[in-house]
Amino acid sequence: MAIVPNNQILPMSFQQYEQVKEQSTIITETPRAEMIKRIGNEIAQAAEQWLDANGYKNYTDNYKWEFVLIDENTVNAWAMPGGKVAFYTGILPVAANENGIATIMGHEVAHALANHGQQRMSASTLQQSLGVVGGAIFSEDQQQQEYFNLAYGLGSQYLGMLPFSRKHETEADEIGLKLMAIAGYDPDEGSELWKRMDQASGGNKPPEFLSTHPSTENRIENLNRMSSLAKEEAKKFGVTKFKPNTPISD
Repeated sequence: MAIVPNNQILPMSFQQYEQVKEQSTIITETPRAEMIKRIGNEIAQAAEQWLDANGYKNYTDNYKWEFVLIDENTVNAWAMPGGKVAFYTGILPVAANENGIATIMGHEVAHALANHGQQRMSASTLQQSLGVVGGAIFSEDQQQQEYFNLAYGLGSQYLGMLPFSRKHETEADEIGLKLMAIAGYDPDEGSELWKRMDQASGGNKPPEFLSTHPSTENRIENLNRMSSLAKEEAKKFGVTKFKPNTPISD
């Protein structure tokens, strides 16, 4: 399956991100908003270092990194292609500290880097192309925009993003822990974050085979295993000590 190229998907991503911002209450110039930007930029810088070291120099040249905090009491964060990331205030109590924010940020940045959005949009494009009703006439731009909206669930109950597949979630967990570790954040926080996620859910989660996300138990086990790998990766960049669990400021 051919991946939708950046020169097609990124303009749509940037446009939709601006629309989400227009329709949301964006928090700016507060300690929490500045924290989201700071950690996001640190993770993005770590990502570029990691990509360069692994033979992907200039991979993010067309990215336009942006990290916003949306005033919405929803436990959610998401990324669009091209480095557009949104956090909701409702996830901050679960994140609890800056290492928790870095865990979530690394995960979302990993989604953007790994072309998970393009893969999902490509699958949606193929699905819709096979099921087009005869007589429907769309311009190419209209059609691409429809596929983008469908792939991302824009306007849905997911507040901007549909969940990724289990495979994509696990891949983003692994890459995300490496990125946060290279940025100086403790990857051990990954499993602790998901313990808090489990507590926040109150047990109201579907079994793994009904969910696009790995089960909490499996995810915590995987994150514990991935943490040691992330630390080994960080050593390659001279990072052997990590930042303390600084509580999120008001």
